[in-house]
Amino acid sequence: MTAVHQFVPALLPRDATGDHTLALRDALRSAGFESDVYVEAAHDELLSEATYFERYPERARPDDVLLYQMATASPVAEFLVDRPETLVLDYHNVTPAHFYDGWEDHTAVKVTKARAQATALAPQAALGIGHSTFTAEELRRLGCRRTVVVPLLVETGPWPEIDRVELDRLTASHGAGTVILFVGRLSPNKCQHRLVETLWFYRRWFDPDARLHLVGPAVTESYADATLAFAAELGLDAAVRHAQHLTEAQLAAWYGDADVFVSLSEHEGFCIPLLEAMRSDLPIVALAAGAVPETLGDAGLLLQDSRPSNAATAVDYLRRDHELARRLVEAGRRRLGHFVAATTRATFVELLSSVAAGQAVLA
Repeated sequence: MTAVHQFVPALLPRDATGDHTLALRDALRSAGFESDVYVEAAHDELLSEATYFERYPERARPDDVLLYQMATASPVAEFLVDRPETLVLDYHNVTPAHFYDGWEDHTAVKVTKARAQATALAPQAALGIGHSTFTAEELRRLGCRRTVVVPLLVETGPWPEIDRVELDRLTASHGAGTVILFVGRLSPNKCQHRLVETLWFYRRWFDPDARLHLVGPAVTESYADATLAFAAELGLDAAVRHAQHLTEAQLAAWYGDADVFVSLSEHEGFCIPLLEAMRSDLPIVALAAGAVPETLGDAGLLLQDSRPSNAATAVDYLRRDHELARRLVEAGRRRLGHFVAATTRATFVELLSSVAAGQAVLA
C-alpha cells in the first residue's frame, strides 16, 4: 500500500500539532499505511517517534504521499517545494505578522516567511486540509485548488486524570471570588491584556474578589512581561496568576478550579481550549473572531466586539443567570460530539486513501 508520511517542523509533547501528528500517524498505520514522521526538530521525549527530514530521500518512493503539518516557517517547507511526490497540506493557520508589530520583530519576520512558504506550497498540494472553514478559506486564497474542513484530532471525553493536589492548592490560594480562566500562549493575538482589563472592570462593578488565571507559555516574552506589568499598574498583580508547562492532569485542575472561561483572542484557527472548557463543564464567553464561532457553536456567549467592559458584563450575566450557565454547559457537552476523535480519524484516513489512490477529492 502507498505510504503516507508526515512532515512537521517540530514534534513536541503536550502540543496540539504534535499530538495531532502522532494520533494521525497511528490512525494511518492502523489502516494499513506505512507512515512515519519526519521533522526539523523533536523534543527529547519524542526523538524515538521521529526521523530528521533530511533522511527522507534515502527512503522515498514515487507513489508516496507527503503530508505537511504547517504552522510555522521551516526549512521543511522549502524541502517539500522541490519534491516530486504527491503533497497534502494540513494547515494549522499562521498568525498574521501585524500582531507582532512593536513586540517582536524576529517573530514578525518568521510568520511572514511562513505565509510565503504556504503561498508556495498551496498551489502544489493535491489537497489542503483546514481545521475550520476560516482556515480552509485562507488556503483557497493562497491558491490551494481543493480544500476540505476536518477538525483537529483531539480528545473530547472526560479528563483521564485531575491532579487533586494541584486543585486543592489552587482553591486554598483564593477565596470565594469568581475565577476567570483563559488558556493559550501569551502572545499579542491572544489579547491577554484585554482580559486583565476585563478583570479590573469585573472587580470594580461586580466582584471585588475575582481573579484571573492565565495558562500558557510566554511565547512572546515582551508581550507577556507587559501584560503582567499592566496588571500590576492596575493593582491586580495579586489577582492575576500565570502558569505554564503544566501536565495534562495539572491543566485539568486549573480548568476545574475556574468558574468561567473567557477568550478575547483576535486570531484563532481552531481554538482547542474551547473544547477543553467544554470538557470541564465551564460556561464560555468568547470574542467572535477567526474560527471561534465555528468551534464554539451554541456552547457559549459570543461577543461581537472586544471591549473589556462588555466581557466583564457578560461574565456577570453568566454568574447571575444559573439556568443560562447550565444550558451552555449542556450545549458544550453536545458540541463535543462534533469533534469525536474516532470520527475525525476515519475522515482523515478516507481522504488520504483517496489521495493515495489518485482519486479526486470533492472540495
